[in-house]
Amino acid sequence: MRSNRTRARVARFLVIFALALAEASCAAQSKKTAPPPGPVELPSVEVRNYKGENLSSVNDFSENSIRGPQKVDKESYRLEITGLVSKPLSLTYEQVIDRAAFSKVVTLNCVEGWSAKIHWEGVKVRDLLAQAGYDAGAKVVIFTAYDGYTTSHPLSWLVDKDILLAFKMNDIPVPPERGFPFVLVAEDKWGYKWIKWVIKMEVSNDDSYRGYWEQRGYNQKGDLKGPMYQQGY
Repeated sequence: MRSNRTRARVARFLVIFALALAEASCAAQSKKTAPPPGPVELPSVEVRNYKGENLSSVNDFSENSIRGPQKVDKESYRLEITGLVSKPLSLTYEQVIDRAAFSKVVTLNCVEGWSAKIHWEGVKVRDLLAQAGYDAGAKVVIFTAYDGYTTSHPLSWLVDKDILLAFKMNDIPVPPERGFPFVLVAEDKWGYKWIKWVIKMEVSNDDSYRGYWEQRGYNQKGDLKGPMYQQGY
């Protein structure tokens, strides 16, 4: 009797042990084959043709920034909107792009003689200024870059022309060397008016302000059809 009960206990133990091993094996296998949470992000692919129009590459630019390519940290980035506004803003990258986006093909023409036709995507400068409650009677907006570069544009031109602050080029995020996180798409202006790595927009009445290259003799307006240099230079 006792021997039979002992054998029964041993048999039950062996069955329970075998089931536990099987369960552990299944769990381990499940962990190995379980898919990662969420989609796996793959590298962006640059578009080189838009609606039948051939585009330049994001690599078709000459490096001519005043302090070399800048690397701006996306997480700590802030866009400051100051000056003649009712509500000064300090926006994160996500807050800047969290609004209606627009796109257009615009060619950047550099005074050095090269050009690049790019499909730009971004937000309207006027929408950002509207969020800050800009003074519609102000004269200019002064732009500052991460590397200290500056330039300015008439407020009315920025608003009336629906000028973009771009965060994409040819359907990929603006690369660090091209101006991540934001580039001002100053259409119909020479390249020195296309400020990169934008960190600040100041609404001002100081229409005598001159930016980096304007202080060094380049025309304040920067119009492609106008004179490249100011009088006296």
